[in-house]
Amino acid sequence: MKKWYEYIPHPIVMLFGIIVFTTILSYILPAGAYERELVDGRQRVIPGSYQTIAATPVGFLDMFKAFPMGFKAAAEIIFVVLSGGIMFGMLERSQMIENTVGTVVRKLGLERRFFIIVMLTYIYGLLGIVVGYEHNIAMIPIAAVVVLALGGDLILAAGVGAGAVTIGFGLSPINPYTVGIGHKIAEMPLFSGWELRSVLCFAALSALAYYNIRYFKRILAQPERSLGKGLSTDGFALSKPISEYRITGNNWLVLAIFLIGLGVMLYGIFTQGWYLNEISAIFIIIAIASGIAARLDGKTISETALKSVAVVAPGAFMVGYATSIRVVMEMGNISDTIAFRLSNVLSMLPTYVSAVFMSVAQSMLNLMIPSGSGQALATLPIMIPLGELLGLTRQTTILAFQIGDGVTNLFNPALGGLIAMLSLCNVPFDRWLRFIFPVAGMILVLAWLILLFSVSIGWGPV
Repeated sequence: MKKWYEYIPHPIVMLFGIIVFTTILSYILPAGAYERELVDGRQRVIPGSYQTIAATPVGFLDMFKAFPMGFKAAAEIIFVVLSGGIMFGMLERSQMIENTVGTVVRKLGLERRFFIIVMLTYIYGLLGIVVGYEHNIAMIPIAAVVVLALGGDLILAAGVGAGAVTIGFGLSPINPYTVGIGHKIAEMPLFSGWELRSVLCFAALSALAYYNIRYFKRILAQPERSLGKGLSTDGFALSKPISEYRITGNNWLVLAIFLIGLGVMLYGIFTQGWYLNEISAIFIIIAIASGIAARLDGKTISETALKSVAVVAPGAFMVGYATSIRVVMEMGNISDTIAFRLSNVLSMLPTYVSAVFMSVAQSMLNLMIPSGSGQALATLPIMIPLGELLGLTRQTTILAFQIGDGVTNLFNPALGGLIAMLSLCNVPFDRWLRFIFPVAGMILVLAWLILLFSVSIGWGPV
């Protein structure tokens, strides 16, 4: 008898199934739309303005036209994946990453490997909290190099890097795309209630750290139980014994270029409003400067860039492919209809149950609208007044939204950033699901308990 994970289809098949399902929904659900108003440069739904419009079912050809349109819509994310891959490929070709990681592990000692895994989990979680999501894509391969040097596998590397960044970003108390937009819509102090959200985020990262260590101990004791068995570690694994590693003067120069580049990027993000295009530009600058500093000739730099693109191309493809789901929903004009129907269902539930099911509803929407800001602008103007009618404070409604969006991101095949991160670790989506489902369930239960606690204390209004 097959085990549950053997029924998991390939991500391409899974996403195609969602696209077909969404296309069929455009024939079943009536097309509808809320009126929207422009607030701070963003289109926001006007509560109570929903009305049906002329049906716009998605035709057979239109369904397939959604693919190139999805790639066009996701062009910025696709290129940040490609540029991040080129940057990492150049840093790896210069041997800076391998020598630095090998030297650090040599000095700390393998006997501290569990401590290092825990600290890395929190560090990547912190990156998700303060830096963002797609901004951290290029940092994921570094986790792979470190984890493999410690004796782990690529699945553990994805848990440390992609898992922690996803949790940190999704449950961040200062997430501008979910909490920030929610507070603006609710006309509340920006990032108010950060204390309880911080408790949730730290608890979720702690659960992931515990799970990572548990998995690490298991594969050290029984290597045959590794979910990463058979995955290619080319470009990640250290090529010589730990005792032989030293950081050369040239390595220090390349490392300085990398750190300065990251510093400039963070400065631009926090003070100049930089986003994906500027980040891609910085990655390319770092790649070229690192290649020159490592004294690579033009041919080697060019070949390294093309090889790196080949490595990350599947992840970049999946980003555009997943965006096609959103395009189909826009063609069919059913996004607002789904939000309207879900709000009607929630209005019939008791207060405590409605809080949990509000997060469940957001989880369902997240599979079709993986953009946190897009969901916030589409659903929170509806959910916030609905929550007040049900006896939920605005803070609690925003928390329910954040939980539904943030935790689901751990296993959302439509989330381009997650697929890109897994691709950079050479981790297939089906194996990732086998690894992440148990801890995602733990985090979801933990988050619901905190959500119910917020209901019990009437958390809010500020």
